[in-house]
Amino acid sequence: MPGCIRHFREGPLGWLVIDQPERHNAVSAAMWAALPRAAQALESDPEVRVILLRGAGERAFVSGADISEFETRRSGGARVAYDASVAGGAFAWNAVDKPVIAMIHGICFGGGVGLALAADLRYAADDALFCIPAARLGVGYPAQGFAALERLVGPASALEIFFTARRYAASEAQALGLVNAVWPKPELESRVRELALRIAENAPLTLRCVKRAARELRRPHAERDQAALDAQVAACFESEDYREGTRAFLEKRAPRFRGC
Repeated sequence: MPGCIRHFREGPLGWLVIDQPERHNAVSAAMWAALPRAAQALESDPEVRVILLRGAGERAFVSGADISEFETRRSGGARVAYDASVAGGAFAWNAVDKPVIAMIHGICFGGGVGLALAADLRYAADDALFCIPAARLGVGYPAQGFAALERLVGPASALEIFFTARRYAASEAQALGLVNAVWPKPELESRVRELALRIAENAPLTLRCVKRAARELRRPHAERDQAALDAQVAACFESEDYREGTRAFLEKRAPRFRGC
C-alpha cells in the first residue's frame, strides 16, 4: 500500500500521522502535497486545541523525503515543482495558530527533522536518532530550512549538523536544544499526551496570541506588524475567556475556556 497522511481528532487533541512504516515513514511527493490539507483541517476544527505530529509504527518518526523518487521528481525540470511541494508540506505549519507538538521516536532524518522543526515543541524517545544527510546526497538545502535549525541550536551547531551529516543520539539533540525533553520510549506517548492535555486546558486565545507573537518576532524589525500584535493582546482582554479565567481564579476552581 502507498504511504499516506492521516489525521483525526481525539478529544481536544488533533493527531497527524505520517504513515508509511514499511519505508520508515519516508514522505512521498503525494504525501508532501497532502500535508497542507491535513494541517488546515486540524487548524479549522474548533474542537482541536493542540496538534500532535507522529510517525506510524515503532521504528521511525520520519526518515525524510522518499529518495526513490529523486531521479524522476527531483531532477531536471521536475525539480522546481517537487521542491515547492516539499516546502509547502514542511512549512504548512507556519499558517497554524494552534500549538503543534512533534512526538519523535526512532529515525528522524532529513525532511523528518524539517517537520520536527516546524512544530512548536519537540519531545523524543530515548531511541531517537537525528540526521540531516543532505551533504551525503548532494542535495541543495533551502535557506529557510537552515534558518529554522539555526534558531534552535545556534549557527555553529547547525553548521556541524549539515557539514558532518552524522547521526545524533536523542541525548545529544537535547543538549543542543533540538528537543525539549527525552523520555524512555515506553513512556513517550503517555508523557506527550499528558503535556498536550495540560496545554489544551489553557485559554486558546492566549496560546494563539503567544504563537503569533513568536512568529512575528522572527521577522526583521522593520517588517513586524506591531499593530496586529497589539490587537491580539487587546482581544484577549476583551474575551469571555479572560472573564472566565479571572472568575475561576477568585472562585478557586479550574477555568472552562471556550476560545472566545
